[in-house]
Amino acid sequence: MSLIIEEKDLEKFIMVGDRVLVKPKNPMNKTQSGLYLPPTVQENEKVHSGYIVKVGPGYPIPAMTDEDEPWKEQKDDVKYVPLQAQVGDLAIYLHKSGFEIEFNKEKYIILPHSSIMMIIRDEDLFK
Repeated sequence: MSLIIEEKDLEKFIMVGDRVLVKPKNPMNKTQSGLYLPPTVQENEKVHSGYIVKVGPGYPIPAMTDEDEPWKEQKDDVKYVPLQAQVGDLAIYLHKSGFEIEFNKEKYIILPHSSIMMIIRDEDLFK
């Protein structure tokens, strides 16, 4: 089951925390010997791959406060440990950890960063 989103612009999507938005790569629909696979076999694979479209800010770090200094202004500046994944990377991820959404009739997966097993970064991909 997937969630269908009616929004018009992907730029309005903001990933929260350690989440990434992945556009799945077209799965193999044939075996090496030439047999065609039904879609249910492709969906039941444990490991999938896809391109990272959006990345959250990372893992939040609690703000350090000086509780012994009552005269100081209290700020709640949250800092983040950035994620290793970047937009445009090819991610190899565990499929069961993700949540599927549909946007503009295309399938996307929201994943926690911890379910990504490997990243392939090609700097010349978008040149």
